[in-house]
Amino acid sequence: MVDLPYDDSSYSTLRVDSDNNNSASNDEQRVYFVPFRWWKDAQDPTSSESGSNRGILYTATPGTSFAGPMKLINNIFNSDLAFNLRKEDDDSLHNGEKGEVGVSGRDYALVPGEMWLQALKWHSDAKIATKVGKSFSAAEDDMADVYPLMLRLSIPRETNSLGVKISKKDNAVELFRRACKIFSIGSEQLHIWDFSGQTALYFMNDGNGFLKDSQRQSDQEILLELQVYGLSDSMKCREGRKDEMLGQPPANCSPGAPVLLNGSYGNSNSNSVGTATILCGRSGEAGSLGLTGLQNLGNTCFMNSAIQCLVHTPKVVDYFLGDYTREINPDNPLGMNGEIASAFGDLLRKLWAPGATPVPPRTFKSKLARFAPQFSGFNQHDSQELLAFLLDGLHEDLNRVKSKPYAEVKDSEGRPDEEVADEYWQNHLARNDSIIVDVCQGQFKSTLVCPECRKVSVTFDPFMYLSLPLPSTTSRTMTVTVISTDGTLPPFPLTITVPKSGKFEDLIQALSVACSLGANETLLVAEIYNHRIIRYLEELADSLSLIRDDDTLVAYRLNKDIERAPLVVFTHQQLEEHYMLGKLTSSWKTFGIPLVARLSDVVTGSDIHGLYLKLLNSFQTQAEEVLDVRDNSESTAVEISPKDHDASSPVPNGIERTPDANGDSAPSVAELQFYLTDEKGIKESQILMCEVIPVAGVSQRLHVLASWPEKYVKKYDTQLFSTLPQIFKSCFFAKKPQESVSLYKCLQAFLMEEPLGPEDMWYCPRCKEHRQASKKLDLWRFPEILVIHLKRFSYNRFLKNKLETFVDFPIDDLDLSDYIGSRNSELSNRYMLYAVSNHYGSMGGGHYTAFAHHGGGQWYEFDDSRVYPIGPDKIKTSAAYLLFYRRVVE
Repeated sequence: MVDLPYDDSSYSTLRVDSDNNNSASNDEQRVYFVPFRWWKDAQDPTSSESGSNRGILYTATPGTSFAGPMKLINNIFNSDLAFNLRKEDDDSLHNGEKGEVGVSGRDYALVPGEMWLQALKWHSDAKIATKVGKSFSAAEDDMADVYPLMLRLSIPRETNSLGVKISKKDNAVELFRRACKIFSIGSEQLHIWDFSGQTALYFMNDGNGFLKDSQRQSDQEILLELQVYGLSDSMKCREGRKDEMLGQPPANCSPGAPVLLNGSYGNSNSNSVGTATILCGRSGEAGSLGLTGLQNLGNTCFMNSAIQCLVHTPKVVDYFLGDYTREINPDNPLGMNGEIASAFGDLLRKLWAPGATPVPPRTFKSKLARFAPQFSGFNQHDSQELLAFLLDGLHEDLNRVKSKPYAEVKDSEGRPDEEVADEYWQNHLARNDSIIVDVCQGQFKSTLVCPECRKVSVTFDPFMYLSLPLPSTTSRTMTVTVISTDGTLPPFPLTITVPKSGKFEDLIQALSVACSLGANETLLVAEIYNHRIIRYLEELADSLSLIRDDDTLVAYRLNKDIERAPLVVFTHQQLEEHYMLGKLTSSWKTFGIPLVARLSDVVTGSDIHGLYLKLLNSFQTQAEEVLDVRDNSESTAVEISPKDHDASSPVPNGIERTPDANGDSAPSVAELQFYLTDEKGIKESQILMCEVIPVAGVSQRLHVLASWPEKYVKKYDTQLFSTLPQIFKSCFFAKKPQESVSLYKCLQAFLMEEPLGPEDMWYCPRCKEHRQASKKLDLWRFPEILVIHLKRFSYNRFLKNKLETFVDFPIDDLDLSDYIGSRNSELSNRYMLYAVSNHYGSMGGGHYTAFAHHGGGQWYEFDDSRVYPIGPDKIKTSAAYLLFYRRVVE
């Protein structure tokens, strides 16, 4: 071969730009130079595309300017390595004239990027499965050892060969030195298989082996860039030092410095590492497959977190690294014209490209915003909602069913569950068949029972993920004030736990247990607002959701024996003095807790007065000796009936004035004024001492307003008298104790039977009406990939809340054998965690990251562009939001 002067105008470039932000199609056009045996080991021996029947074999020979073995032309002006590649014909190869090709260490292969990526992943998976060490020179420590090498190809006239020249002008000194070691020709022949098809472009297809006329110019060179893999000494930082191949030291290679797995160091020009980024540390090989960050485009951490978990899902990765485009279904009316699948596939390939720098997912984001406008813009969103949309979109874009048949849903009608479940599953597969169904979909058993006719309906429905409630979201704490109606005990608050979806009956039962309610007692629960009772909780079937956290409830203890007696409800007002326009004025103001007691059918004004003073006994201050009117009956409630007394006396019989320390008396009937009012507290008439007040009807309530002079208010504990706790008082600044619950408890809460909400009524085919049926879910069929969503976020009209409960989830052995409904499955029910989507912070202002297992027992954290190795002890946190498990093959 004739040496040609270096001239940019004398060659054309046949290489691919190594900019990692280019499209995935450019990544696949790279040509990789690898050991032939390494590539051959990864091929399927049964495939027609494996072996040597699809490649072109070349044998390296010395260049025409050398008489002996190839040697380095090295002088002060020029340093080039030159040799020829002679194309071998198929007959001589098949007849064995070349011996056993591909066995020695001098046999190499040129493969396209996609083929190299698949082979690299095959070796990575094989190492994880067998736990073996190196099988060739590119071992685990050389996973990132990909570097570019520039070759000049020329076309000798009338020869069946290519001329190759490797120059220092095109390559860094260290790369040129390595090329001399690889391509030196000695006693052992050097063979190169071309599976990339690049060299085939230089030859005609008629079998003559000559170049096309347009390319048969001896003065023209073609520049070919190879990505060399598995053939270098070392390109990592060892002992705090980076290989000096590029002459660029890393910005930080000190012990203890954070190890960034991509985007930290490197050079983008053709003489640099290119696709491989240099790292410090054993576990920090930059450019290791899949260890690539995603740039944050503005509050897109929720999207980045979900994507990183999905692109580390084993079979999903294999699928999208293969020829997935042949399964795209652009005509599916439920799909997105195949655009979501294509955008996701391109993004996954970029993330799994060797040595990639952080990828900006702009194309995927724009497609997402187009088909799901709720994710447009730059607001923070929910990673679970994004994942749900993405899984469904990928399924429809890749659905292998082109025409969905109609499938009639049949009721179980007493048939065996196994038969009904298989029927539902086959009907589902007849309409839905994709990689997402293959990997991510399982099956529920749903049982509905009508509360009226007891009709049982069993259906089997597919699921793509499990949304598990945290136990604290299935129950609710409520604080209620309990008040006696005999004046013996002061009010006291009780905090009880009730089902969140429970009824008033559950509340009353919990209160009865908590306050040790007697067998002859009952509770009357009422809601208090502005010192008045605004409603009674008497409909036991009403939902507890009607009670808000900022409501105040009071439970009055009443005697069951006189349950049918009418009630008297006392409210209170006091005279308050205040200045208005510089003048001292006074007005009546309602205060305190309404008090309740029972009455006989006929009572007088004096009975009302005496009963009221007795109810005030529990509110007296220590300095006061108030009137003590006690009923000698065994009842704990107060029953007042008309008694003989002097109607002219201002004080009822048995009631005396008791002087206090200052000589003043306690409030008397002459000082306390009582009025009959309506339910809203509007005065109707004053109650006179001798007046008989008939109480007609057992359900009627007598509303009485007691007017207090201001000087007597201090004689009672008005703080106790007026203070009521809310149902639930949230404290935004107080640090709550860390709750902890196991994942199995969450699963049990999910599978508990519960009534449907009023908005989810079920149409009973027997009653022909909508019923609030009870619903029970069971897990019938588990998928290969199990995604678990922990329901940390709750929403209502007034409040958005996040639960910081720590969920203790298994990492290595999630055993679901006790939760599977079908016992006929031979598949394993044990799972291993491989990814987690985390949410830190509060609603709306938080941040998402991801953890992913990347083989060899190593976990990594993906925080947008940054990727760090982490220990297994860091995986379990209270930020865990989405858990990704894969089935363990037993």
